[in-house]
Amino acid sequence: MSKEIANKYKFGLLLSYITVGYNVIEGIVSVIVGSMTGSVALVGFGLDSFIESMSGSVMIWRLRKHGKISEEEEEAVEAKAADLIGITFFILAAYVLYEAITSLLNQDIAEPSLFGIVIAVLSLIIMPFLAYQKNKVGKEIGSHSLVADSKQTMVCIMMSVALLIGLAANYLFGVWWLDPVAGLFFVVILAKEGYVAIKYKDLC
Repeated sequence: MSKEIANKYKFGLLLSYITVGYNVIEGIVSVIVGSMTGSVALVGFGLDSFIESMSGSVMIWRLRKHGKISEEEEEAVEAKAADLIGITFFILAAYVLYEAITSLLNQDIAEPSLFGIVIAVLSLIIMPFLAYQKNKVGKEIGSHSLVADSKQTMVCIMMSVALLIGLAANYLFGVWWLDPVAGLFFVVILAKEGYVAIKYKDLC
């Protein structure tokens, strides 16, 4: 293995560590603030952060195996990592669907949250860099699981956009229903990406 490829694996591992660290902090803050204000989208966003940290942890496990096992074993680890990341997509989709429908049926009105808006903006600053770099490195080293992980980060970016729109609409105009509708928007995306991660893991 060339030094250049080895460095790319190390960089991919570093990106995964950053992903996990940031998302754990973001998740804790989002769930606490979302629970206090009754925001389904913000709580869902926080749980997405935890799922993203799970996905990042899978990648840490996968990338740390590189160079320590045989090529056949590494292919098996890569396929397993893709399956696990795919499962995290479905877990999140199920939760968001449940919470959004419950909120709409019960007409749970979230309190306007300026802090939630700040969280969404911060995520929009940090996540695009992580998503781009993980996608780039994943393609360079032929890791479908890292590319799938980058897509989960992309979903986090889209959730940040929808969260920002939903919270801003509620904060400025009192349009409460955009909050759970923003959550429903992600269910299809999450399910699709989970299916792709599991079905096409052998394309790497």
